[in-house]
Amino acid sequence: MNQGHCLCGAVGIKTGQGIEEVNACHCKICQKWNGGPFLSVDCKDDLQIEGAENISTYLSSEWAERAFCKKCGTHLFYHLHHPSAYYVPVALFENNHSSKLSRQIYVDSKPKYYNFVEKTPMLTKQDILNLFK
Repeated sequence: MNQGHCLCGAVGIKTGQGIEEVNACHCKICQKWNGGPFLSVDCKDDLQIEGAENISTYLSSEWAERAFCKKCGTHLFYHLHHPSAYYVPVALFENNHSSKLSRQIYVDSKPKYYNFVEKTPMLTKQDILNLFK
């Protein structure tokens, strides 16, 4: 079981999913939300939350919401509604040292001021939209 928590410890998370593969989302919303790319782990629909009363959510699109801790502001997850899937910042997990960047999405929205050296699949906005057709 992989577990972690927000900065203040008011919200804890657990998942049985592996956290070895990290996704980087470069979409404009993730950039505004994170101040840069969203580096996340796909927890599927397997996320256990402790301290849910300390979570605030924001409906960021018709299909997803974003959550953060009401007390310290830590970003907790991006929740895709259908099919239900939670993408959690990799840094929340305590044992993330062996995690590796495995995929980048919305690369056509990535600003020029940063690049990752890892060679990964790089999907555009249209590539992502095609996956849901």
